[in-house]
Amino acid sequence: MPEETELTYPRVEVDFDLCKGCGLCIVTCPVKCLEISPELNKKSYHPARYKGTGCTGCGLCFYTCPEPGAITVFPKDYKPEE
Repeated sequence: MPEETELTYPRVEVDFDLCKGCGLCIVTCPVKCLEISPELNKKSYHPARYKGTGCTGCGLCFYTCPEPGAITVFPKDYKPEE
């Protein structure tokens, strides 16, 4: 059985199917931890995705995203429910 990858914080999650790939989050991110996915979502958009490292939890991507619910930012002190 493969090991579960431990999630690190801060980090950002982009909802693959809600994102319309406008790129505002990518342009706004001061540490450039987001990129456009080469894959298409169910609406035929290339959504943004987290590169996996570098997020500072600043939330600028969240505040600039025009699509409600497409981006979730988990700050450094986030504690997941068990």
